[in-house]
Amino acid sequence: MSGPGELGSRLAAWGAALVAACGFVGGLSLLFTEGRAAAFLLDRNSPVFTYPFTIQNLMWLIFFGALGEVAVRYRRTRLEWAQLDKRLLPEDEATMLRLKDLGAVRARVRGQEEFFLQRLVTRCVLQFQSSKSTDRANSLLNSSLDLMQHEVDARYSLLRYLVWVIPTIGFVGTVVGIAAALNAAGASDNFQDPALLGELTRNLGVAFYTTMLALIQSAALVLVQSITQAREEGALNRAGQYCLDNLINRLYDR
Repeated sequence: MSGPGELGSRLAAWGAALVAACGFVGGLSLLFTEGRAAAFLLDRNSPVFTYPFTIQNLMWLIFFGALGEVAVRYRRTRLEWAQLDKRLLPEDEATMLRLKDLGAVRARVRGQEEFFLQRLVTRCVLQFQSSKSTDRANSLLNSSLDLMQHEVDARYSLLRYLVWVIPTIGFVGTVVGIAAALNAAGASDNFQDPALLGELTRNLGVAFYTTMLALIQSAALVLVQSITQAREEGALNRAGQYCLDNLINRLYDR
């Protein structure tokens, strides 16, 4: 479940990522004007593309956009973990919750159902109020956790696509570079010309550098995605455990 607040955070993060990407590419362009680093990171002085419209610069834009998406998910994860510190449910060893006590419990979470914990509390309270059955409330808790697990996974679909599209674009650059090298070789009338070898090498450099940079960027994104998703799933599991310990196990139907 995502609301206007999360949409606003995503737009702000993507805007900041675009600005950061332009600044990063601009900084690299000032630092590396020639040489292997300039060819690898930026495809500077490209024989195939007109700078700055190169495959590498496109990949940097997508890479920073993906980092912006990671930042959105990381911020959301921090908010989910913060809910566990609000002590919305009794945490002592003696308190039991009767039907008449659940109105106050629900009032504490009303209007905050965009978070895992508050949504779980609301659903379990409503189920117990209608059925007066602890078993049904516990079953609903388990079902809700399964649904929310799928929800968390769906939130990373855009990020997974970006992780996939970067090496795909890198492979496109590889094909373009190889095609340019073959085209240069086919257009030459003198295969002994030393200049031909230099042109072929530059074109093949475009081919292999794009793939290498794409794989490095993709590997870095997979790492941060895995860490962030594991932490968000951990927040969901902790919320479920909190509800089980401090709500379901305290319900008293008499």
